[in-house]
Amino acid sequence: MDLGINGRTAAVAAATAGLGLASAQALVEAGAKVIICGRTQDRVDAAVAKLGGGAIGVACDVSTASGAAMFIDLARERLGSLDILVTNGGGPKPGNFASLTVDDYLPALEQNLLSVVSMCEAAVPAMRERRWGRVVAITSVSVRQPIANLILSNTARAGVTGFLKTLAREVAADGVTVNSAQPGIHATDRITQLYGSSPDAGQLGIPAGKVGDPADFGRVVAFLCSEPAQFITGAHIPVDGGSYAGLL
Repeated sequence: MDLGINGRTAAVAAATAGLGLASAQALVEAGAKVIICGRTQDRVDAAVAKLGGGAIGVACDVSTASGAAMFIDLARERLGSLDILVTNGGGPKPGNFASLTVDDYLPALEQNLLSVVSMCEAAVPAMRERRWGRVVAITSVSVRQPIANLILSNTARAGVTGFLKTLAREVAADGVTVNSAQPGIHATDRITQLYGSSPDAGQLGIPAGKVGDPADFGRVVAFLCSEPAQFITGAHIPVDGGSYAGLL
């Protein structure tokens, strides 16, 4: 399928590995001009070499609101304008209600909520002026079905989902779509940290019987950035092999 975004410019945050890198790869394959960021220049350079297709990268930490805004500024500086924004970032530390305190929530909210707000604040107004734009946030299926021992992530990502839904309705008439892709368990470093190097799909409750392929997830993100997806906005799509058990 022709996604209709050949030549479009795209910024993918925290994309030196995992689902961010897979999303950047899918956009490169669709013909977009892509800029990524990561915390260290070495990791950025290695990811850019994997991406090919003229992708570029900058060292930038998007775990804070100021760092997230800086990434958008650098993206515009390097690309001229920004058509597509894919927000992403590492998850906060694990823990439950009993093991964490209120002080643990503040950095988690900045990392996974305020950073997204900041990137949108920096990128979306110009999209509205040009009457075309795509925002896709990589969040988590925990928004629909909280994951045990990840109370910080469950809380912050639920908040960002409310923000995205509200933003989507405010900018829809300006040709800007805002959606999120909610990953379940995919073969990434984050999952290895949480569940070990060979997670058992059955024990983890994945009806598909296997852990997800990041490349497949990236293609879902790229589709949401496409011309054929222009009538999809305010949607939050689980990509989880059937793990989410709810009806809505």
